[in-house]
Amino acid sequence: MRILLVDHHADFARAVKEALLGCGFAVDVTRTLDEAAAALDCASYHILLLESALPDGDGLNWLKQLRRDGCSMPTMMMSNLNDLARRIAIFNAGADDFLAKPVSIDELIARMRAILRRSTQMTAPVVTFGNLHFDPIGRQVSVSGRVLRIARREVCILEHLLSRAGRTVPRSSLEDSLYAFDDEVSTNALEVGIYRLRAHLSQAGATLRIKTARGVGYTLELVSAASAA
Repeated sequence: MRILLVDHHADFARAVKEALLGCGFAVDVTRTLDEAAAALDCASYHILLLESALPDGDGLNWLKQLRRDGCSMPTMMMSNLNDLARRIAIFNAGADDFLAKPVSIDELIARMRAILRRSTQMTAPVVTFGNLHFDPIGRQVSVSGRVLRIARREVCILEHLLSRAGRTVPRSSLEDSLYAFDDEVSTNALEVGIYRLRAHLSQAGATLRIKTARGVGYTLELVSAASAA
């Protein structure tokens, strides 16, 4: 899952980004509304974390415009202003949640996960494919009940393939979903991630495999338990 954080306080933004990366999310950070608008033009995000007061304008008014334009992306707004009138205005503008600053990063992540659970409308938030189970909110992968220790990028690859299981996913689509703008990406980063993910799945006895469609992308497909063994 990819997150857009819009906040011009460098230390806070850095701390939030590091915490979210540690939880398995891809994160883009912008300091202004203009930068945030440019990011939305270039990528798709699962949730927006938005500071209210930014150097080039009011995040509240910007969110109102996003909603008028038809953007339904889940949004959490943060602000140093915590009076009742401001909170009401934030929710009326279309925010899904509000946190007053200073923010507890642990609470921010917990609230963000709650929003994601609601937005995906998952009564049982675990995706099952063969004997593999994936919790997209907790970022946890297990095979036959055993939790696998997989790096963030491999989890992102798996998530994207699972969302289109049985269909070929273009490599460009995978790359767009995996990396934040400031990630250092080598030319063979996707191939390395696929190789490592295949190794994890094979060693765990997963009843699925990643098939290469040469020159196009990759397909996640089921195999028999005997074949997996």
